Amino acid sequence: MDDWISSFVFFFAVIDPVGTLPVFIAVTGRHSEWQRRKIALLAVAVATGILLFFLLLGQYLLEAIGVPLSAFQVAGGIVLFLFALTMIFGEGKPEREVEIIREGHETAIFPLAVPSIASPGAMLAAVVLTDNYRFDPIHQFNTATAMLAVIAIVLVLLLTANWIFRWIGNAGASIVSRVMGLILASVATTNVLLGIQQFFAV
Repeated sequence: MDDWISSFVFFFAVIDPVGTLPVFIAVTGRHSEWQRRKIALLAVAVATGILLFFLLLGQYLLEAIGVPLSAFQVAGGIVLFLFALTMIFGEGKPEREVEIIREGHETAIFPLAVPSIASPGAMLAAVVLTDNYRFDPIHQFNTATAMLAVIAIVLVLLLTANWIFRWIGNAGASIVSRVMGLILASVATTNVLLGIQQFFAV
């Protein structure tokens, strides 16, 4: 149970469901209620497919190109840490991705599905938390269910986005993103340390 909760918190931090709300509202501002629901379902479906691909085949892909998972874990941890710093000190997820939308990319696929939901951090988490050399199939299944639980939360939030955003506002979403950034920085540091340990243990 502790492992499931740990995986859930990790995925919640890297996917940041609350931070996705302003992005979704900006994308769907000119659409009807029915169209917003359709966009939410499409975005979540695409993001789920991408993350499941990395969860199931990501490690095999890395091995095929000769990249050890420990190296990917260290590199990914560094990237995650830098990303977390931007969440804490720089623009939060809502401001950054809404700016992307203002550049004209107003679709459910980009930036809503990628990189808002299926973020680089989420792709890394899907690979690292299902390492075939460290985790048995039961643990991998639990990781998959934790990831799907976070995605389900994303879907619920998107379907109720207008009501929620009126309640917390853009400032509230930014605060949540910064808290998630702090958690993500801690997780990223742990990933770097574990990756280094695994690399030299081989």
